[in-house]
Amino acid sequence: MDNGGSGFAALRRWLEAPGEPDPWVVETSGSTGRPKRVLLSRRAVLASVDASARRVGATGRWVLTLPPTYVAGLQVVCRSLVAGHEPVLGADWPREGTWFTSMVPTQLHRALDDPDQVAALRTCHTVLLGGGPIDPALRRRAEGEGVHLVATYGAAETAGGCVYDGLPLDGVAVALGEGGRIRIGGPTLFDGYEGDPELTEQTLVDGWYLTNDAGRLDEDGRLQVLGRLDDMLVSGGVNVPAAAVAARLREHPDVAAAEVLGVPDEEWGTRVVAFVAGSLSLQEARDFVAERHPRSWAPRQLVVLDALPLLANGKPDRLALQDLA
Repeated sequence: MDNGGSGFAALRRWLEAPGEPDPWVVETSGSTGRPKRVLLSRRAVLASVDASARRVGATGRWVLTLPPTYVAGLQVVCRSLVAGHEPVLGADWPREGTWFTSMVPTQLHRALDDPDQVAALRTCHTVLLGGGPIDPALRRRAEGEGVHLVATYGAAETAGGCVYDGLPLDGVAVALGEGGRIRIGGPTLFDGYEGDPELTEQTLVDGWYLTNDAGRLDEDGRLQVLGRLDDMLVSGGVNVPAAAVAARLREHPDVAAAEVLGVPDEEWGTRVVAFVAGSLSLQEARDFVAERHPRSWAPRQLVVLDALPLLANGKPDRLALQDLA
């Protein structure tokens, strides 16, 4: 079933259909290339809805702040409908009752600058925060305002977030493959990519979804996501984890948002380029990174913007950023 533009009514019919209906089609964001059309069975979506409700410990209304065409927005609608509530649009925050929402870090950062939104979010049972790396400073700021956050990790291929605060949901398995590649198994996995059996075969292997992310498990068994495998840049013969450099730059008091990418360079092979919304010089950026990491990881180029270009789901548009380098 193709959900394009069909709204909540179509999702309700799909959730209530007898038997197992055709899969729901969700497009990936396409932030690093061509979007993929992910086939999600109702079994997988409902397994995710149930596991999420058990983890957060309650059900209730969900506020939709993300496009329902992407998996995070889709799951907000499904969680609310399964709980017996019509989803609430983000412009109309509830002020009473048990309610939940799902956001990406950029949205939360902006919400925390608005006293009215902060007051509303204090009444929210749980804010699921996913769609990208979450800086400790952002989390501390939100929790200091009395906002209850749960950081999620997942993908359209896993019916959305399936690891909450580093721990997999009930029934979800997490393992690390070669090079720390994160693999996910369990009942929330997708059926395949529409029209692309070759990619499906490469990605769904022996019951595991092979992500493009690297991670590690800490001593408590919590998953730490280190970044995308293809974010490991080789610059001047040195391996530079772009996600770690970007995370460090986001800690700078004069930086509102940051991303780090690699672009071809005759001298370095790959030039480490930092894109920031803020006000600092290249030297300041390099020195700030070098206080925490090897200086060889520091960016060689700095692009200062008023704001990072974003996709419809709130994630940075990495292709647009590359064009600015």
